[in-house]
Amino acid sequence: MSEIVSDADLKFLIENLDQEHHDNEKWEHVIDKRNTVLSYNAKCCKPKDGPLKYLSETVFENCSPEMLRDFYMDNDYRKKWDKTLVEHEQLQVDRTNGVEIGCTIKKFPLLTPREYILAWRLWEGKDRTFYCFIKECEHPSTPRQKKYVRARFFRSGWRIRKVPGRNACEIKMFHQEDAGLNVNIAKLAFAKGIWSYVCNMDNALLKYSAVSHPHSAVTAVTLIQKVPPALDTVEGITSPATAFHRQITNEPKEKKFIRRPSRKFLANGLLFVGGAICLSRGHTSLGAKVAMAYILAKLSKRGNTSDQSRES
Repeated sequence: MSEIVSDADLKFLIENLDQEHHDNEKWEHVIDKRNTVLSYNAKCCKPKDGPLKYLSETVFENCSPEMLRDFYMDNDYRKKWDKTLVEHEQLQVDRTNGVEIGCTIKKFPLLTPREYILAWRLWEGKDRTFYCFIKECEHPSTPRQKKYVRARFFRSGWRIRKVPGRNACEIKMFHQEDAGLNVNIAKLAFAKGIWSYVCNMDNALLKYSAVSHPHSAVTAVTLIQKVPPALDTVEGITSPATAFHRQITNEPKEKKFIRRPSRKFLANGLLFVGGAICLSRGHTSLGAKVAMAYILAKLSKRGNTSDQSRES
């Protein structure tokens, strides 16, 4: 168990968050939204040898790094605001290095529930900077069941740190998952639904910060590790929008769909995007893609109905 999530995974996460060795990758801007208490932006790229990658930055006002860390890791509280989360169970904790394994069940309309067997680990670095890395794994207590579709490939992680000079925190996330869906359709669903999800998360964070949440169980949070000195570097934080636009090069033009669904229909279909990519420890990352699958099913039915009406 000690080798499931290692310092090598932390190094991999930091390199991806800082975009080291990404000179040959073309990143495409996906979304940039903000209001008086919240800002969010994301971009993505399609590597030659793997599934789609996402990078996102979210800045929450009026919170501490510790509060934001605890909020992201609190699965009991997540059940109160993330409507896709059906069940979460802690399977095992390694008290020597803080690796935690858990099973999460997600349910989405019209689709078989998804099962995630994931391992994660937290680190604390300089200046109250926190890291978390999550990856798929197997566990003897959870054999595969036909009633669930188990996630196969999953690499996700985040870095939380304070924004200098402000009562605000930034969380930057990396996410890569093989969901087996069309890349352009998944990006469209994500772009349409993610901002509402982030706003909902901000409201949940506000309520979470208003009450005390003592750590009553042994988890990866209570067993947090120190970042190895060789990896513990803290760079200055720039404006999320500035940083993202500076790093996006050769952005392709937006592709036009022959028959694009209405904004109202897309919005209604994406109300249940409880797991937009690059959010909340990665457990809910399939939500945006599943939302699009649901929308496509509805569109297909509507298209068939229209065709039959014309033939009549």
